[in-house]
Amino acid sequence: MHTHFMDKLRNYDVSFSGLKNGKHEFKFEIDNTFFQLFDTEQEFTNPRIEVYVLLDKHTTFLEFEIKIKGLVELVCDITNEDFDYPIENEIKILVNFGEEYDDSNEDVITIPTAEHAFNVAHLIYENVMLSIPMKKISPNVSDEDIKILDQFSPKDIEETEEEEHESDPRWEALRKLRDNN
Repeated sequence: MHTHFMDKLRNYDVSFSGLKNGKHEFKFEIDNTFFQLFDTEQEFTNPRIEVYVLLDKHTTFLEFEIKIKGLVELVCDITNEDFDYPIENEIKILVNFGEEYDDSNEDVITIPTAEHAFNVAHLIYENVMLSIPMKKISPNVSDEDIKILDQFSPKDIEETEEEEHESDPRWEALRKLRDNN
């Protein structure tokens, strides 16, 4: 990775080495420049998000609680208009110390024993991504509009298949045979 990127990410380091055991709070303001650090397409624009990082430092491990709250701009699936969508979410994660960095367990991250800081950028990013809804519907779209759309959208195919099984004549024939024995 190029150093410029790493330097920018370093703004999201939470330095714990000089801290006493106990609770500490950090705050980050997140906007578009944050998301430009990641090489991915976002489904939103104009993020205005506050991040509260609560660190509970213990002697042998760290507990992080990362809360996000703010607004992102989404494009409505129905009307294609932009609208502000409020997001709020939190992630809790344990950080312990070991030989090398390991984030294969989603609730526990291991960082090298020599580290003095923990970078929360990826956790902030994930937290925001998890807050974006699958269906993006502007508050200006009425319930009526949604009902009409539902009538014209394809229904679940599985349901109709199950109903067919009920009255399949071959099954009926098998059932009769079984009941006769």
